[in-house]
Amino acid sequence: IASKSIFAISLGTLALGLVGCSGGNNEAANAPDNRTTTSVAKTSDPNAPHNRELADGPGVDASGNTIKIGVVGSLTGDQKDWGEDSIRGAKMAADDFNAAGGFQGKKIEVIVGDSGSKADQAKTAAEKLMSDGVIALVGEVASGHTIQMAKAAWPKSIPIVAIGSTRTDLTKEGGHVFRVCYTDDFQGPAMAQFAFQDLGLRNVGLVTDNKQPYSQGLSASFKTQFEKLGGKIVGESFYESGQTDFQGLITEMKAKNPDGLFMSGYFPEVGPMAQAIRQAGMKDVKLLGGDGWDSPKLLTSGGQAILGSYFCNHYNNRESRPEVGEFLTKWKALTNGEPQTTMAALGYDAMKLTLDALKRAGKANSKAIISALDNTENFKGVSGVITLKGQGGNPIKQALVVQVESRDKGFQVFAKAI
Repeated sequence: IASKSIFAISLGTLALGLVGCSGGNNEAANAPDNRTTTSVAKTSDPNAPHNRELADGPGVDASGNTIKIGVVGSLTGDQKDWGEDSIRGAKMAADDFNAAGGFQGKKIEVIVGDSGSKADQAKTAAEKLMSDGVIALVGEVASGHTIQMAKAAWPKSIPIVAIGSTRTDLTKEGGHVFRVCYTDDFQGPAMAQFAFQDLGLRNVGLVTDNKQPYSQGLSASFKTQFEKLGGKIVGESFYESGQTDFQGLITEMKAKNPDGLFMSGYFPEVGPMAQAIRQAGMKDVKLLGGDGWDSPKLLTSGGQAILGSYFCNHYNNRESRPEVGEFLTKWKALTNGEPQTTMAALGYDAMKLTLDALKRAGKANSKAIISALDNTENFKGVSGVITLKGQGGNPIKQALVVQVESRDKGFQVFAKAI
């Protein structure tokens, strides 16, 4: 189908690899759910924080009549879309767990902390939740936020189950950090392969948010793979979250005559930047990005300029797996609509996995939950099957490459699976 594309990718031929999976936002995807292990490079850096170690001590035991689990998300600020979806998803999973009987006669109490779309506030929120007695933390979406949460939680051996934080070295913050999403060492190469082989791009410019660890890591992994394939990175231009004037970097990049731009930042800046790129006369340059583009607000801020662009994502509402259908039925009953972002499903998975680990641990102790999380195998989530055992906190996941279309066409549109 000519103008609309979605590709399911797992890294089997990126030196890592490419096989077919499924996805789509206009049509049900019925292809097999094929996945391969995400390859995460080990580090020999002696300064790398903790390197999957755990702090000494017995961990934290639950106290009181409930078992408290904390969730950190952006209820305010630019990333509010992700925060609202992820927190609602997490609460829905906790409600399901409580409806099934809870744990040893106790209900789960979800306590929410607002990161305000800022890393320092995410850390403060996590510290407050730990002082309130939580024995596990779910969140965040932005990698920079989760890194700060992980630093705060490490001394107490409180597990962190990240929702959408893809920066590859996140799990090096300690053996207490896990995630339910793929890593940037996965999606960066996937997008590089798509750009080179499917779009035929050969000269790509990088546009990086120098304030976001996520964006820095994603640009770096894209660059490595694109050059390995034989492509040329013509240059890298930088901006910072909250910036509104992009004229300088666009002028700089236009002079390098790229046939594509990989814009690794978040949706609040990507939309206006796309408009400025087209207004500068770069009409035919392909625009690509990562899962940080995942919000319908991209259409509002990007207008016609963003249509036809491509980005990587984790999950799709039109997948045919029963877990997806059950999740959407529950979501619609609560909201009378479908999730606006992928973070709803990932938030649900992160909480459900945390509570599944609590059950397998057999006791409401933070360190016991960490051990159970580390031994997770074949957990059936909405976003796919999750295995953490032997993975260093990073699950085996799939990636979807989606093309941006208008809202009435589904925003993220299915046409082809590879």
